[in-house]
Amino acid sequence: MDQTITFLQKLTALLWGPALITLLFACGVYLTLRLGGIQIRFFWRAIKLTFRGKRADYTVGDITPYQSLTTALAATIGTGNIVGVATALVLGGPGAIVWMWATAILGMATKYAEALLAVHYRDLAPGEAVQGGPMYYIKKGLSTRWHFLAGTFAFLAMFASFGAGNSIQSNAIAEVIRDDFHVNTHITGLVLVVLIGMVIVGGIKSIGAFTQKLIPPLSIIYFLSGIAVLIIQHQQIPALFHLIFSHAFDLHAAGGGIAGFTVATAIRFGVARGVLSNEAGLGTAAMAHAAAKAKHPAEQGLVAMMGPFLDTIIVCTVTALVILMMPNWNQSGLDAAILSANAFSIALGPWAKYYVSAVLILFAFTTLITWSYYGERCAQYLFGPNIRKPFKLLWLVVIFGSASTSLNLVWLISDALNALMAIPNLFALFMLSPMIFRLTSEYITRKMD
Repeated sequence: MDQTITFLQKLTALLWGPALITLLFACGVYLTLRLGGIQIRFFWRAIKLTFRGKRADYTVGDITPYQSLTTALAATIGTGNIVGVATALVLGGPGAIVWMWATAILGMATKYAEALLAVHYRDLAPGEAVQGGPMYYIKKGLSTRWHFLAGTFAFLAMFASFGAGNSIQSNAIAEVIRDDFHVNTHITGLVLVVLIGMVIVGGIKSIGAFTQKLIPPLSIIYFLSGIAVLIIQHQQIPALFHLIFSHAFDLHAAGGGIAGFTVATAIRFGVARGVLSNEAGLGTAAMAHAAAKAKHPAEQGLVAMMGPFLDTIIVCTVTALVILMMPNWNQSGLDAAILSANAFSIALGPWAKYYVSAVLILFAFTTLITWSYYGERCAQYLFGPNIRKPFKLLWLVVIFGSASTSLNLVWLISDALNALMAIPNLFALFMLSPMIFRLTSEYITRKMD
């Protein structure tokens, strides 16, 4: 077992090394430049479309654009934005935050492209739920010689769903409830099975309706609590921004700075954690956006690009600043979850520990729901519609089993699968970029409202 873990650690480090990080970054830069900085030029239009999409009356699609965004955010806002930010700071230093910001800004263009392609190439079989995502735009948009990449993505994403989207989330919920509220993990697992089952049985419409009600207020409450901490400790804010930028760019400061952080480690962990936070480039969110009642593929792309802005630029920034306000944060020796909880507790009092725990539980719960949909879409692509009910049953079984199991191996496997499934998606984005540019130009020319 030790040899297996060592091998997976080396493999994960290799997969999430300079090559993939450069590819993810290059994709964002390329799309940003060729689309004329669409995430800046059309930012306010994207906001307008997002909230107008609460009551979309378009006939094609299963959920509103707003629900598709909240569903995608349910998979990204949460442990990645709270625990992931703390991990980026511990491993990459304060400068990692700048590179998380850069990844998010560029990732907005990537998410735009993924959602646009997902809507344009989706399957609209009569009487069936809308099918879409990287496997569909690879199969429909690329020549037959590349169709194996569609199956490869679906296979990797399906297995990744059971790891990062299921086992890790259910285990995190069970451990937090056990440590803070002294509830047996088996009981938590059983309750999760019942609650998750009640939501996912209705498919994407049920999931969209649920996330629409939970994600916005939960995110706002977390954001406001972070703002409260920043107001209380406002005198530290200028120094914190100086710390962040100096460790992102200043070689002297970074090389001789706290804990020996370097610019290279800031870039590595900032980009890697940024991608894991907003999933831009991984292709998973495209499956949710494909189900939206979109008037034009580009409109759904604009809605989708709000995801990286909200979960990384807004939520991750607040989390990072709150953690950096904690004295000796880099010498605490605490794991990432405890570090985040303690950061809030120092400013808001001991009760904040339970508040952060509750937030983590609810966010992980919504992640379980959304990833069940992602995994089911991939399974259906590979095995046909008859797999849906068995998949949901297996999903619930894994939830119960993972609630009481050590998951060190699962973490490593999930990281590797996430990296691998990004490769066929990024390849498709580059290859289908002419279609992205054509549809965007068509949309801008027609000035749709």
